[in-house]
Amino acid sequence: MADAKNKALWHGRFTHAPSSELMDFTASIDIDRRLAPEDIEGSRAHVRMLGKTKILDGKEVAAILAALDTTQAEIEAETFVWVESDEDIHTAIERRVTEIAGAAGAKIHTGRSRNDQVATDLHLWFRRAARAAIIATHELQKTLLDQAQKAGDEIYLPGYTHLQRAQPVLLAHHLLAHYWALARDVDRWRDALDRADVSPLGAGALAGSSLPLDPKFTAYALGFSRVFENSLDAVSDRDFVAEGLFVAALEQVHLSRIGEEIVLWSSAEFGFLDLAETHSTGSSMLPHKKNPDIAELVRGKSGRLIGNLTGFLATLKALPLAYNRDLQEDKEPIFDALDTLISSLGALSGLISASTFNAESMRAGADSPENSATDLAEYLVRAQVPFRDAHAQVGALVNESIEKGITLREVVANTKGFGPDAVALLDKGVAVTNRHSPGGAGPEPVAQQMVLAQQHRAHLTKWLSD
Repeated sequence: MADAKNKALWHGRFTHAPSSELMDFTASIDIDRRLAPEDIEGSRAHVRMLGKTKILDGKEVAAILAALDTTQAEIEAETFVWVESDEDIHTAIERRVTEIAGAAGAKIHTGRSRNDQVATDLHLWFRRAARAAIIATHELQKTLLDQAQKAGDEIYLPGYTHLQRAQPVLLAHHLLAHYWALARDVDRWRDALDRADVSPLGAGALAGSSLPLDPKFTAYALGFSRVFENSLDAVSDRDFVAEGLFVAALEQVHLSRIGEEIVLWSSAEFGFLDLAETHSTGSSMLPHKKNPDIAELVRGKSGRLIGNLTGFLATLKALPLAYNRDLQEDKEPIFDALDTLISSLGALSGLISASTFNAESMRAGADSPENSATDLAEYLVRAQVPFRDAHAQVGALVNESIEKGITLREVVANTKGFGPDAVALLDKGVAVTNRHSPGGAGPEPVAQQMVLAQQHRAHLTKWLSD
């Protein structure tokens, strides 16, 4: 590393060149190269601030900005030449700007450290990535809402607790349950974005600068609404990364639940869902198979996102103020988490859109008289029987039908205290129409819920367009 081009940014303090072992182990260029757009954007704002505060003159500012434009064009065209000393994206861009702009380019890092620089880059990237996650979530919500509208009041299925049949619910109600879980994920992303809406640029290595920097100028130039209050906190804060990892992990868990249901519902044992050939795979050995690989991978990837979160929290644990090289480990998990989540959302949306629900199988599972046992108990409650006693009486009737090998309908019809109107509660399709309470699974509350979901979607659409 004899020539300036191949020297590390920090070479001045050292009389010996860094070993290949050191550079190979500490370099992050393969990971943080994707931050090039954000690094150049932050550098432009920083250089303009240096010009505003008269730290650089107009010619220097123009030369550096032109060099940044050239560097960005080379990176986008994939003609940028990477060299051995490019240990990270900041080093690579500064080196190239200096090659192009000469002495002026060497001033690009004035009043700035890689500590506040990388924090700024990651804030900018997170802002875009989290918004992309919201957009992808919004699309999956649309898919669920479309399928719910298509199912309407006609398709119902058994609702489950403990994976045992419990009470009939409209398919639309079931799909909307996932819609509202995703709505909470969107709320969490928006909260995380608000807390990440702070510019660290100007904090320096840890203590600011003796130069007349203007952090507010760079913050607003980059679209941040707030400026850091404490330079130590600014360069060491990775709360937004940890929070993003949590939100991504929890949303992937929500997707995993959808994936699990698709795996179950598309099995012959359930038969509730027919997978489209365009969104399923076959077997290399079994000619008859049609497998729900998208759903399985969505389910499986949730483990990795949980691991990203727990691993990074362990990295943060007990780090002293301010910046430590440990924080270099922030990018790989958050990049992976957002990439995985966004791709999962898109794949799952396509799968659900292309799938066909088997209404006949769903209704057959829901119409078992035992699924109306709670309606029989509530029938007795209307006759002023305490619910606990009513629960016990109906439970005994169910047991009697099992022991005698006769239908629950027959038992109810021959039991004192239950009239024809009680027997009618066991008719096919009746139980689901009896769910009248707000937020319930019957036609009336589901219709109200559909309106709320459409209003919620319209509100989010407006927010995304602002």
